[in-house]
Amino acid sequence: MGERKGQNLYYPPDYDPKVGGLNKFQGTHALRERARKLHMGILIIRFEMPYNIWCDGCKNHIGMGVRYNAEKKKIGMYYSTPVYQFRMKCHLCDNHFEIKTDPGNLDYVIVSGARRQENRWDPTENGQIVPETKETQKRLFDDAMFKLEHKTGDVDLSKLDKPRLGKLVGRNETVWKDDYEANCSLRRNFRKRRKELEESAITDGLLLNKSSLDINLLPESEEDRNLASLLALRPSRSIEESHKNVRTKILNSPALPSSSGLITSFGGLKKEESLSKSSSLTRNILGITVKRNKESTRDLCSLDKKGGDENCKEEIKLIEKCNNKVINSDKSTEMLKENRTISLVGDYGSSGESSEG
Repeated sequence: MGERKGQNLYYPPDYDPKVGGLNKFQGTHALRERARKLHMGILIIRFEMPYNIWCDGCKNHIGMGVRYNAEKKKIGMYYSTPVYQFRMKCHLCDNHFEIKTDPGNLDYVIVSGARRQENRWDPTENGQIVPETKETQKRLFDDAMFKLEHKTGDVDLSKLDKPRLGKLVGRNETVWKDDYEANCSLRRNFRKRRKELEESAITDGLLLNKSSLDINLLPESEEDRNLASLLALRPSRSIEESHKNVRTKILNSPALPSSSGLITSFGGLKKEESLSKSSSLTRNILGITVKRNKESTRDLCSLDKKGGDENCKEEIKLIEKCNNKVINSDKSTEMLKENRTISLVGDYGSSGESSEG
């Protein structure tokens, strides 16, 4: 590796071979960033987790084989074997944990920041075959009586386990006697289940896209089907009624703001027609009082009582017609907005000539 990396190194013009090498000439270490704490006796290495642990900072599980950039330093000796300690940071939080070697037990020991996951059990409790220890094997080789006793114990143990072993063998033969048929059955069930999952995934995807949702749907049940059949989503109005209401609202709404009181809506003509069909405004509705002089009122009453001549009756009708025209004019509308009272005064002569008010 060193020879291959050194082929493309650049040697500056002022390089002096007497210095001892390019790294010494440039004042750098061959390990670069890994040796930034070498003056403190710390070297950065790639450390692999030897077993499963639990981080004390975030309480998360860290599996065996996860790799970290660890600070390696020597903390002691076990006879002639050095003891190293590794410090690293958890990749899930800001907690640091330290692990050191244990040459005496051929193991690693957690110093701080984490705890080991214990998965230990007695193999004899679950029927596993336990290998003999070195002392037992030595006694079996040297002591004939101990070998005979050990063999007798194994025979007794096999007699006790024979019924259980027979049941396991019989179950295995019934299930896996025809390997091809068993394999076909498993694959058949798997294909059926896979098609069901694919169909449900397509249906759920269409429903989520239609509803603009991004959630995980639970499988449909019979209770959900019954509840959905009882619900009926019906609009309160039909499409034609909704469109008609919208058109009416647009036609009756003002298009431009108006301060003069004129009709400026999109449906101005239709609104004028509806207003013309409505009941006409009268003086009593508007609250208008018409004042006349006492003499004119007296003359009118006397003429009405006596019957008068035809000219007087025509003059009376003409006066009332003029009064109605004045009420409906723009001047009277402006006066109504200012809450003023219209005063109409009419003078009538003995010759029957009417004076305009």
